[in-house]
Amino acid sequence: MPTVDQPRRHRLRIGALATALTATFALLCCGGGSAAFFLTGLGDEQQNLISNELDCKKDHQVTLNGTLPRMGRYGQSQMRNAAVIIKVGQEMKVPPRGWVIAIATAMQESGLRNLANSTVVGSRDIPNEGVGRDHDSVGLFQQRAGWGSVAQRMTPEYASRKFYEKLLKVDNWQQLPLTLAAQKVQISAYPDAYAKHEEVASQIVNVLARGAAKTVQIGNRTLCDQASGDNIAASGWTAPIPGRVGSGFRTASRPRHNGVDIAARKGTPIHAAAAGRVLVARCDPDHNGRRDCDVDGSPAKGGCGWFVDILHAGRYVTRYCHMVEKPLVVPGQAVKAGEVIGRVGSSGNSSGPHLHFEVHRDGDRSSLGAIDPVPFMRQRGATLTASARIVQQ
Repeated sequence: MPTVDQPRRHRLRIGALATALTATFALLCCGGGSAAFFLTGLGDEQQNLISNELDCKKDHQVTLNGTLPRMGRYGQSQMRNAAVIIKVGQEMKVPPRGWVIAIATAMQESGLRNLANSTVVGSRDIPNEGVGRDHDSVGLFQQRAGWGSVAQRMTPEYASRKFYEKLLKVDNWQQLPLTLAAQKVQISAYPDAYAKHEEVASQIVNVLARGAAKTVQIGNRTLCDQASGDNIAASGWTAPIPGRVGSGFRTASRPRHNGVDIAARKGTPIHAAAAGRVLVARCDPDHNGRRDCDVDGSPAKGGCGWFVDILHAGRYVTRYCHMVEKPLVVPGQAVKAGEVIGRVGSSGNSSGPHLHFEVHRDGDRSSLGAIDPVPFMRQRGATLTASARIVQQ
């Protein structure tokens, strides 16, 4: 799939992205142009604090003792609090997705610190890691008086257990976007704030629980690195379709191929790789400016055909090209991880039915933002290449 590239430019810093609302970039796999989008509320947590290339182990137990790894601004006491959250989840038999949600929530509410409150009598006399002043909220999850006594709420084990008890009562909580699941527990004044922590929360779970965020729950089994379709990894990601990668990312023979191609039968459902918001869902013009995506394309035609771009937490963007018909989603629509957004086809610059799949970082939909989807998805337990192994939880 030939590309039309923009002249080389400096990468936009996250803080400057808002000025790029009206900028235009070339589509990566195909010949048409499309607008860049900036959406608030999906998060700006700094990524890549540590390597997430961790094997998924059979034993996901955590330790609360000894020296724990530091992650960015999260030091020993904060990582130990995260370990407590995971351990309580394990004791309650909460699947790893719940651990990620709980840690992301505590990151937003307290920075993973067990906080006292300057307005709550007696709270500063209890061992704490800082003092807040939000209403009568205390502890890791900033729980208010209705959640228990001050001493209980400032006990990490108690606070974690109360969080999980409420989370488990939320219908289909494992299928919900992290922000929505956390909000149904916390009822926060800033409901969109939790999502920005999902990436780092997943990394913390992987580090402390030996790759547990890369697992998916299917029945009573825990599968490593096998999230696909509507089976979502604890990280919140899933492979958009099953199958192996044929043409890879920027190979020697196709240096401007800014995604990967996964062959599949025409009509195969395409799933959103993670929860997010649809940026683009339309027919991409070919080299001659025609928008005739309802017919099969050819290698010389140009364009992505029917395609969709989705913005995810962490400012990642995924792209899905060559759909057989008009996408099933529209711009601005919120989608869940695993939601069907379209079906495999051969529209645009295509020689046969397949999904062309791209991943971009920093909200940058141009070729400068494109990264190799294979290691990216593997780090999230949604491998695009190798079959996974089954492990026992």
